Amino acid sequence: MARQPDEKRLTRQRERQRELRSQYVAAKRPGRDDVARTVLFWTIRDIARQGTSGVLDEFLNRTVRMLVEQGFDERACEEVLDELVAKYRTGKSPFRRKIHLLFPDGPPMDEPDHED
Repeated sequence: MARQPDEKRLTRQRERQRELRSQYVAAKRPGRDDVARTVLFWTIRDIARQGTSGVLDEFLNRTVRMLVEQGFDERACEEVLDELVAKYRTGKSPFRRKIHLLFPDGPPMDEPDHED
């Protein structure tokens, strides 16, 4: 069987991906990046709260090494991680609510004012 032309194949692939994303949103299923951000937040926050700076340094060094092995710039990786540590260290959730998940039909409307 002959392979589909690239344009047609890519179009069908985009349509499948769009449908899959719609299904995930409807099911309120988090994506890989949503889970990874949450895990990273809790990991950094908990290590920082324990006051184990050596453990945090080792975690960050290993993370940088893995990113560099993928081809990222070492200094840029360190800067990004330093910014995340500064942000996550506070313990306050840095994530915005997903309004489209909380209110799939749109945000609730305020009750109309009633005059007595």
